[in-house]
Amino acid sequence: MKKTVISIAAFCLTVMLSFPLYAVSVSAAEPGPEQVDILFLHDTHSHLDSFPTVEEGQNVTLGGFARIKTLIDEKKEENPDALVLDAGDFSMGTLVQTIFHTDAPELRMLGALGCDASTLGNHEFDYRSAGLAGALDAALRSGDPVPALALCNVDWEAMEAEGLTEDQRLLKASFTSYGIKDYVILDKSGIRIAVLGVFGEDSLACAPTCVLKFRDISEAAADTVKKIQENEDVDMIVCLSHSGTSEEADKSEDEILAKAVPEIDLIVSGHTHTSLYEPIRHGDTYIVSCGSYARNLGSLSMSRQENGRWQMDSYELIPITQDIRPDQATQVKIDSLMEKVDASYLSWFGYTADQVLAQNDIKFATSDDLYYLHEELNLGNLLSDAFVYAAENADDPDDHPIDAAIVPSGCVRDTFATGDVTVTDVFNAYSLGVGPDGIPGYPLISMYLTGAELKTGAEIDASVSDFMKSARLYISGLHFTYNPHRILLNKVTDCYMTDENGERAEIQDDKLYRVVCDLYSGQMLGAVTDVSYGILSVQPKFADGTPIRNIEDAIITDGGRELKAWAAIAGFLDALEDTNGDGVSDIPQAYASAQGRKVVEDSRAIGDLLKNPNKFTFIILGVLLLLLALVILLFWLLIRLVRRLAHKAGARKR
Repeated sequence: MKKTVISIAAFCLTVMLSFPLYAVSVSAAEPGPEQVDILFLHDTHSHLDSFPTVEEGQNVTLGGFARIKTLIDEKKEENPDALVLDAGDFSMGTLVQTIFHTDAPELRMLGALGCDASTLGNHEFDYRSAGLAGALDAALRSGDPVPALALCNVDWEAMEAEGLTEDQRLLKASFTSYGIKDYVILDKSGIRIAVLGVFGEDSLACAPTCVLKFRDISEAAADTVKKIQENEDVDMIVCLSHSGTSEEADKSEDEILAKAVPEIDLIVSGHTHTSLYEPIRHGDTYIVSCGSYARNLGSLSMSRQENGRWQMDSYELIPITQDIRPDQATQVKIDSLMEKVDASYLSWFGYTADQVLAQNDIKFATSDDLYYLHEELNLGNLLSDAFVYAAENADDPDDHPIDAAIVPSGCVRDTFATGDVTVTDVFNAYSLGVGPDGIPGYPLISMYLTGAELKTGAEIDASVSDFMKSARLYISGLHFTYNPHRILLNKVTDCYMTDENGERAEIQDDKLYRVVCDLYSGQMLGAVTDVSYGILSVQPKFADGTPIRNIEDAIITDGGRELKAWAAIAGFLDALEDTNGDGVSDIPQAYASAQGRKVVEDSRAIGDLLKNPNKFTFIILGVLLLLLALVILLFWLLIRLVRRLAHKAGARKR
């Protein structure tokens, strides 16, 4: 019995000791699949802090790098080698951008998140060459961790062949100092990942102050991938693309890229602010996007297959909401940066970030509404009215009354929630750019257009903005009606202005009218001309009718300084009547409903489709008739040719 017990004990001990060895040998013989975890952002637009906005008609507070840091830390506990990536447009969108060129807060806070690599977007060029160079230099001087920057399609060769300009030399030096490369190699748990960056065609079209030339993204990416494969031993290729996707196949730049360069495993797609809740796949290439303003954190896992390519195993967009605990150390850094904004920027205007300008109990349209809906919207009305007020109250030498003010959807970045409207809210709503004075914020400009050109402006909104949604126009002083079912370039059926008594005033085609908009809008007039193939062109003029060759000559000044668009809105809200006597302005109820500025005549009736034809109608009809005549002529010639051949064939038989 004793021997039996000893034998059983010995057997159990042998099994127990051999089990770990067996487990190890199995693990060594059958390793699990290689896996990469990736967290990603793009188009955060300086939204370092949580921000109030409106979604689906409700006031919400979203985003914030402190909450994102909490999520990243949680993911890093599961996988310390999780990759963190950003696809550009990390700047321009909130007050913290005002120290972009001096302190590089966005790059430094991406570094604080543990971001491994990013690329440049079009808005990184908003503060011009000196601004971007300053930000890159400031990021290095800070000594803080900052992400690597990858960008492979800058065409230095073409620029050098032409001779580098001063601005191009400045950027090349800063790119070199920072270490911007075509691609970077990241090693995560022994998996070598090549990350390249590209800057798209539409991004360049949206960067009027960018002095760089760029190669086609597919061509440059293909060359870079070939270079990677020849010179690097990598397991995965990721592209950070600031190009975007579109429902229109010929405009979906990142899908074109995926098809053209199938060796890319993953494209993190920025620029179009798209939220892809399922990745787009072309072959073995996946395209992902998580939306804008740090509203979501993209999260995905990929595993390596037997053929060496990577399969998407999990994918989600994690909403950044108030129920996520903010990382306190990250929030302290953000608060410190905002204190600097108050001291170094807002003090120039006599404001503080949290200062309440007005009370609001109206549900305003969102910035997305302005972009996607083709109709009159109250947010556009308010902003354009603010431009009129500010320009008329500025001490600019031109004292001619403002006839119209224009706000394009592409410049509006956020809306106003109900409750207090603060200086921060106003800046967030109209935050872009810098003026020639080097001070953040696009200034307002004053130009003169003929009545015929004002009507063209209405037609730009009616006909072009469906193809270029950033050109949707919201106008003070001009009223028009359009029918979306009419022939292109002849959608506007009525266009007029109102006088000081609110009465209808017909537009005189040859008369000059004073129009106000922001500098960026003036700079983008050329893009509208290109989209319409030169048919819809507008030439800004001075009061005497001479053309404005440099749009910066039209900047409105007040007190010897540029009148900034955001400050114009702030001043307007602050000057509104205090209707309830609480010492704070109140936004008028007039903005709660439409004011007849843009009327949509949704009719397919023959009379409505043909009434009030303009010159473009006759041009288009003439072209169509000419094409029809050519088709008839070709058909007639073809019939004659067939008959002649038949006649010859019959003659041979005879």
